[in-house]
Amino acid sequence: MTTTGEDHGTALGGPWWWDRRRSAVFDTSLAVVSALECAGEGVPFARAAGMPLALGVLFGLLAGSVLLVRRRWPIAVVLVAIAITPAQMGYLMGIVGLYTLAAAEMPRRIIASLAGMSLVGTLIVTFVRVRQGMDQGSLTLGDWFVPFAAIATSLGLTAPPVLLGLYVGARRRLMESLRERADSLERELQLLAERAEERAEWARGEERTRIAREMHDVVAHRVSLMVVHAAALQAVARKDPEKAVRNAALVGDMGRQALTELREMLGVLRSGDAPRRPASVASVALVAAASQVVGEEGPCLSELEELVGQSAAAGMVVDLSVEGDARAYAREVEQTAYRVVQEALTNVHKHAAGAKTHVRLAHRVSEIAMQVENEPPPEVGSASSARLPSGGNGLVGMKERVSALGGVFVSGPTDAGGFRVSAVIPAAS
Repeated sequence: MTTTGEDHGTALGGPWWWDRRRSAVFDTSLAVVSALECAGEGVPFARAAGMPLALGVLFGLLAGSVLLVRRRWPIAVVLVAIAITPAQMGYLMGIVGLYTLAAAEMPRRIIASLAGMSLVGTLIVTFVRVRQGMDQGSLTLGDWFVPFAAIATSLGLTAPPVLLGLYVGARRRLMESLRERADSLERELQLLAERAEERAEWARGEERTRIAREMHDVVAHRVSLMVVHAAALQAVARKDPEKAVRNAALVGDMGRQALTELREMLGVLRSGDAPRRPASVASVALVAAASQVVGEEGPCLSELEELVGQSAAAGMVVDLSVEGDARAYAREVEQTAYRVVQEALTNVHKHAAGAKTHVRLAHRVSEIAMQVENEPPPEVGSASSARLPSGGNGLVGMKERVSALGGVFVSGPTDAGGFRVSAVIPAAS
C-alpha cells in the first residue's frame, strides 16, 4: 500500500521497505498468522497428495510467509494465493493480498484481472469440493446447493477485500490531494501576505509623502509670514509703536492658524483605535485617516483672496487677477491649485523679499490654470532680512501634486530676472 506524506513526515525509520516500524511489526504478525494457517492446511493437503506431512507443513509455512512482502509486491502475494487455492490454503493471504492490491496505486485493469482470477479459482475449487462432499454422502442437500455455495464463497472471499481496498485507496488519495491543496493554499496565502505587506509599505510611503507635503505647505507659508512680520516688528518697534502692535497681532493670528491646521492633522495620529489592529493595517489606517482629514479640511479656491491678503499684509506688493467664471471643482483640484499659489508666494517671501508679484487664475472650459510671477527684488541678489531657510522641496512637491491629477507644472526664472510658477490642472480630475 502507498503511504501519505503525513506518514513520511511522522515515520520512525522502519526497516527495508517499511516507512514505519509499526507497519513492519503489523505485516510480520500477519505473515506469521498466515504461515501458521497454511501450515495447518498443509497437513490435509499432504495426505490427499500422498506426500510426507512435514513436506506439506513446510510448503504451507513458505507459502503463507509470502504475505510479509504485501506492501512491496502485492501482485506477487495475490498470484501465490491464487496458485495455492486448489490446495485449499492461504485464505487469509488471499483476502489481505486482494485488499492490499486494491488499495495500492495500481492500474484498475490489473486489479480487475487478478480479482477475477481469484474469483474464478475460488469458484472452481469450492464447486469441486462441495460436489465431492455430496458424492461421498457427507452433504445431503439438493443439487442447487453446489453452485450456490461456490458462488457465495467465491464472492465472499473476493468482493469485500477488493471493495474495501478500493475505498481506502480512494480515501487516501483524496486526503493526499486535500493536503497538497492545503499546502498550496498556504504557500499562496504566504505570497499574498508578503505582497500585501509590500503594498502596505508602499501605501505608507505614499501617504507619508502626502502628509509631509501638506504639513510643509501649512508650516512653510504660515511660519514664513510670521518670520516676515517678526522682522518688520523688530524694525519698527521703536519708530512706529502702532504698526508694531499690528504686526504683532498678525504674527499671533498666523501662529494660531498654523497651530489649528497642524492640530487637525496630528490629532488623527493620536487616535487610540487604530493601534489595536495589526501593525501594518494600523499604520495604513493612520496615514489614510490623516490623509482623509487633510482632504476634508484642506483649503479651497474661495480662500485664495484671503491668502493673497495675508502676503500683502506682510509687506508684499501683490495683485490678484481672475479670468473666467468661478465654479466648483473637485476637492483635490481646488486644494492643489490653492497649494501651488501658496507655495509660490512663500518662495517669493523667502527668495525675493519686496518684489512685486502677480497672481493670475483662469477658469477655462475643461481646466483651471494658475500663474504666480514675481519681478526682480529691489536689490537683485540680496538676501532677505528675515533670513528664511529653504528646504528645497517646495517646487518638487508642487510638481508631484499637479502631475498626480494629470496636470502640467512649469517653473523657472524669467527673462526680466524674476521667477514664474505656472500650472494647469484638468477640471475633471
